[in-house]
Amino acid sequence: MDPLSAAVPTIAAVSSPPGVGAVSMIRLSGPRAIAVADLATGGKASVATPRTATWCRVLDRTGAAIDDGLLICFPGTGSYTGEPVVEFSGHGGMLVTRQVLSRFLECGAIAAGPGEFTQRAFLNGKLDLTQAEGVMDLISAQTSLALRAARDQMDGVLGRQTLAARDEILSVLAHVEAYIDFPDEDIAPETGELLCKRLRAVSAQIDRLLATADQGRILREGVMTVIFGEPNVGKSSLLNRLLGHERAIVSEVAGTTRDTIEESSVLGGIPLRLIDTAGVREAADRIEEEGIRRTVRQIESADLLLEVVDGSRAKGAPIQFDGPDSGRRLRIFNKSDLGLHPDWQAEDGISLSCESGAGFDQLQKAIESVLQLGMEDWGGQAVAINARHQSCLHRARVALEAAIQLLEPPRSDTELAAVDLREALEAFGEVVGRVDVEDLLGVIFSSFCIGK
Repeated sequence: MDPLSAAVPTIAAVSSPPGVGAVSMIRLSGPRAIAVADLATGGKASVATPRTATWCRVLDRTGAAIDDGLLICFPGTGSYTGEPVVEFSGHGGMLVTRQVLSRFLECGAIAAGPGEFTQRAFLNGKLDLTQAEGVMDLISAQTSLALRAARDQMDGVLGRQTLAARDEILSVLAHVEAYIDFPDEDIAPETGELLCKRLRAVSAQIDRLLATADQGRILREGVMTVIFGEPNVGKSSLLNRLLGHERAIVSEVAGTTRDTIEESSVLGGIPLRLIDTAGVREAADRIEEEGIRRTVRQIESADLLLEVVDGSRAKGAPIQFDGPDSGRRLRIFNKSDLGLHPDWQAEDGISLSCESGAGFDQLQKAIESVLQLGMEDWGGQAVAINARHQSCLHRARVALEAAIQLLEPPRSDTELAAVDLREALEAFGEVVGRVDVEDLLGVIFSSFCIGK
């Protein structure tokens, strides 16, 4: 057996969704993918034209047919994983799919673990880590904006921006290291101010990426949107309208909602985690008191607050709470079909009617504006970093700021600055999964002609 085949096993898995469907797809990847498929198909894989669908049967050990379908082979490194890949598309029954997979395993493949195909694509240099994460985001996307952000990440937008910043740090660090280690070479160092200017530009780029962390979290997890207000102002009616069905009980009796109700919806491409809460007032009993306490707790952790008031009635006492800043709070004048009371005429808010549906377009635009989740807020490319990226970039920014302070004249402590620049370089490398100290040596020797 080829030593490579023994060291790198060939994996197989069902790549179509679980359950019954018209078609199922089983994928193999590894050095022996073609050979395994040959054993299962009576030699059809090795004679198939690469990247061309070929009809074949999957046979059991006695030669009886298990299923028939289309076989596509991707030999060499030009596949998704960077190694030979075989895909078999057959009938979508659960039993037949299971038996086909079992046959491939019987012929020498092993069952793939979660994400192992994409992991191999990363290890073989087909994807960086941000692109690999984009694959999962693409699969999980529930809105057009989330889909766009995932698609851009898969195309390498975040990876390219990260690598460009990393290369700039690498260039500065190479200069600093050369100045420290080879002072006798005739190397003209850049001034400390010029070095700091270059690093500040990188720091500004980090700030721009970090600013997308909240947007990225919202796109992936949804906007935690708390609907609150006094009893009987239409909070549950708003929830039902946003969901498109009757989820919460609507009654003229104040205090009907005693506990929080959470549901998910999409409004204009924005994923919302809607939480209907108990009306805030003096509690009539212990159960209502607990409901109001839970309302306050939800308000304090919300991404967006929708304060519902009855716009047809006089203004009551303001509700006091600790929650998001005013930029993440929208006031909704419900019951606009009954007219707006003079008390509210000078107040900012969105007039709508949960009864007729009027005003919901304005609500959608207002939510897009306060969350900066409209298409125009993203520009030409949708970059939305996740929590892992955020942690790495924050470390890089702290290290850069420390290096800048050390390089600023008149101090210019290049030795300590080099330590911080290396830390920033490592943090950037972690974003895309590339941490290679040999890169630094390459830049030093190629840029400064040391040792000639």
